[in-house]
Amino acid sequence: MQRKLDMQADRIEAVLASHKVGGRVAGGTVTARFVRFDLVTPMGTRINRVGALAEEIALALGARSTRIFRDGDKISIEVAREGAAPRIELVPLCARLANIPPITGVLGIDEEHTPLLLRLSSPDVTHVLIAGTTGSGKTALARALLSSLAMHNRQGALQMVLIDPKGRGFGPLDGLPHLLRPLVADKNEILSVLTDLVTEMERRDAMARQLRRPVDSPRLVVAVDELADLLQAGGRDVERALTRLAQRGREAGIHLVCCTQKPTSTAIGPLLKANFPVRLVGSVTSPEEAKIATGLAGSGAEKLTGAGDFLLVTKGQTVRFQAAWIGESTLGRLVGVLREGGRRSRRWSPAEARQLVKM
Repeated sequence: MQRKLDMQADRIEAVLASHKVGGRVAGGTVTARFVRFDLVTPMGTRINRVGALAEEIALALGARSTRIFRDGDKISIEVAREGAAPRIELVPLCARLANIPPITGVLGIDEEHTPLLLRLSSPDVTHVLIAGTTGSGKTALARALLSSLAMHNRQGALQMVLIDPKGRGFGPLDGLPHLLRPLVADKNEILSVLTDLVTEMERRDAMARQLRRPVDSPRLVVAVDELADLLQAGGRDVERALTRLAQRGREAGIHLVCCTQKPTSTAIGPLLKANFPVRLVGSVTSPEEAKIATGLAGSGAEKLTGAGDFLLVTKGQTVRFQAAWIGESTLGRLVGVLREGGRRSRRWSPAEARQLVKM
């Protein structure tokens, strides 16, 4: 393995030298999904000069593609490894965690195999966009995030509203005891639900002003699948309601988790501006979509390999991770267990995890 890595590093440096781009490989990272080479370049080297050589570097390495991006004070070159993507099952992953803070979802594992968590109630999070084309694992990640929230939070602390115009992405979650109402799929009902949510937000705001402190209400997670299609079909009224929730929901304890496979400026651009500080971005179809979805130029999201290969983007920084996954049969059993009630602990033991997965 080391000999192969050294050979690949030499080939990268040879491609750079042939185009008179200074730089040397100075270490890197090997994961189950990809190999990352860290490139140190002379001061003043333009990143786009290295990025323009992505195809030539891929050819020299015998790879289908490479992902090139800035990582702090160096440039990183990532090459996908051959073989099937690792599957990170949600329930056993949750059972490994001794303590998950309230209103915190489990995303998967990062490149160091460390569990990656996302606390929605953090001031730096609030709302989340999940973007990715068909095959990226977007729907699986959304199900895992919402399932983990339901696993580790009681109904008195967390409630959910699921909006899914096609009724497929969130369908297996219908029946969770945390739902304020059954899954909302009817297009004529969606606007009414969003209007009610805005009214609830305003009620909580008014009470907070009256009491001069935040209202101790259950956190409310509003999950929307196929956001771009919903905005197109629902028109200005739907967009206006979602924008108000995005702009003012944090103070009222309301969080949006929105999914889209069409991260284009015409479809979701106006809603995204400054309203979604956290982006979970899988494989997209073009650099333009990658820029809109991540909010960053040169993220390389269009070079991700799909099947749960994601970037967590927050505060201008990116973390590559493998998304957690929960099968429909396991999810069905989880919904049943949660509906039965009687659980006193927010933690799930390894034995309980095995029972859910293998029942």
